[in-house]
Amino acid sequence: MIILDDRYGYNFDINILEKIKNNLTKKEIELIFMDNASIAEINEEFRGKNSATDVLSFPLEDMPNSPIGSVVINVDCAKEKALELGHKIDDEIVLLFIHGLLHLLGFDHECDDGEMREREKQLIEEFSLPKSLILRSE
Repeated sequence: MIILDDRYGYNFDINILEKIKNNLTKKEIELIFMDNASIAEINEEFRGKNSATDVLSFPLEDMPNSPIGSVVINVDCAKEKALELGHKIDDEIVLLFIHGLLHLLGFDHECDDGEMREREKQLIEEFSLPKSLILRSE
């Protein structure tokens, strides 16, 4: 199950996210929608970076019956990137969710040999998401 905490006020149908999550894990996930200013504060507090970012992941300790963690998505950033790349905002949110969820599952594009990007591409194709999202994940 995905527990949605919509601090942005964005109307989003999480059914596709539930399918993706269930494909990768049975654990619960907290999903938080925020704006640029709010995510910038969190990015500063937890990563020491004084700027907005598109998505943040906060894994929790793996314990029985506990959520796997939280994914925080910047809806302002999703809107900007979707406009830039010519796809729907909802599709960009799906990609950001995939990215954040993969981080919760232990993937790390900053130190792997492309495994995370390849897994993103596989999920985009598996769930028939727009090919423009593959460009975003490369």
